[in-house]
Amino acid sequence: MLRPLLLAVALAPSALAEDGGGRPNLVLFLVDDLGWQDVSVPHHAERTAANDRFRTPHLERLAAEGVTLTRAYASSPVCTPTRTAILTGKSPARTGITYWILHEGRDTSARHERVRPPAWRLNGLGEGDDTLPRRLREAGYRTIHVGKAHFGARGTPGADPTRLGFDVNVAGHAAGAPGSYLGTDRFSAKPRGRGDVWDVPGLEEAHGEDVFLTEVLAARAVAAIEDAAADGRPFYLSFAPYAVHTPIMANRRYLERYEGLDPREAAYATMVESVDAALGALLDALERLEVLDETAIVFTSDNGGLAAHGRGGAPHTQNSPLRSGKGSAYEGGIRVPFVARVPGVTRPGTRSDAPVVSHDLFPTFLALAGLDLPDDPEIDGRDLTGVLAGGAFDDEREILWHMPHFWGVEGPGIQPFSALRRGDRKIVHFHGDGRLELYDLGRDLGERHDLAATEPERTREMAEALSAALERAGAAMSIDRETGAPVPLPRFD
Repeated sequence: MLRPLLLAVALAPSALAEDGGGRPNLVLFLVDDLGWQDVSVPHHAERTAANDRFRTPHLERLAAEGVTLTRAYASSPVCTPTRTAILTGKSPARTGITYWILHEGRDTSARHERVRPPAWRLNGLGEGDDTLPRRLREAGYRTIHVGKAHFGARGTPGADPTRLGFDVNVAGHAAGAPGSYLGTDRFSAKPRGRGDVWDVPGLEEAHGEDVFLTEVLAARAVAAIEDAAADGRPFYLSFAPYAVHTPIMANRRYLERYEGLDPREAAYATMVESVDAALGALLDALERLEVLDETAIVFTSDNGGLAAHGRGGAPHTQNSPLRSGKGSAYEGGIRVPFVARVPGVTRPGTRSDAPVVSHDLFPTFLALAGLDLPDDPEIDGRDLTGVLAGGAFDDEREILWHMPHFWGVEGPGIQPFSALRRGDRKIVHFHGDGRLELYDLGRDLGERHDLAATEPERTREMAEALSAALERAGAAMSIDRETGAPVPLPRFD
């Protein structure tokens, strides 16, 4: 069990650093675009119809053996900023990786009529960045990445996870979506007339086979775990199925279970169940290898669920009671599922409403491995081991979001923005028109009642806190198209 191990680490981390012996295995299961409501484990105060629609029994097992964090957030409402924030422990506002990337030197932002993006790190991470896998590898871990990477642009070193600290890379490259989930399509979009940039690399043995991408990735992850266990080395596994990102494609093995649903929602539900089956495959492998109780597991998503397009039903409703979805400043775009099982630390079947965010995983995994947090004042993440153990957390902690980009899809909150949560209050600053909105999430989770006009002093206070947080992070603001100057911080003066 890990509790005695963590005590030993706290007392004598250098003794364990000699050969990595006795350290726990670490697994990050990072789903793509999985919404807060897209699992059968309730994260809301009450169970909802969405929790009953999706089948995730293996996640239910993980929650029954661990802790569910009900107020967990992604670092960004889109993927690359969150994924790189996890690797660095720094918020996207600080890294300058504030949007998703693809081709070297190419800005992927959609055009907004009033503002344009500032200079940003549109190539993503590079070899010089201090990353979580690099630190773990230096401490004796075998570092394994399986699935979606999306850390660096095509044609740059950061596109290859092995250039960022991973010993093993399976199927990770620059693109953030697969061409297809079907082996019969060779996981390529070319059968649908699209280019090869979306082709999932390194899975040629499954080309032409009647297999689903999530299943193939799970099998490769199990094989990598087996190799690490055979060598007796602790491992860090970053498992990132491309699912449930578009293209939404049904896994026919599960389709009959969702008769009566909108066809696109039925296909989506099979993708969610495929992800859960992959989690089950990993849990079974860890148990078979007799290392499950030596392994810390975190399951979460890189941003809120897709809701603006591509899903069945009315747009922007799929994350209800949260407002909007992926790409949005509202809760539907940034609040995500989060379940952790850390033997000897988490208490079975517990829940926590501590406000946490993706880049907290960097210091948390380092702490679980018995490693010191880098002496870097720019680390924004916080060690969650106390929270995972059921301890209190700073309810007034500030969480900052910053996306000075337009996602290109019309919908609530889908605008270039900055936002800050402190306590139950959340302020949103939309860059295009300078609008401020204030919400009390404790009373208004759906963000239906903007309090900015009725609570001017609280709005002023939160606007100052947001401005100060942006300044501390060195955030680059959107550029006004008319003046060519950055839009001002949302201070009242």
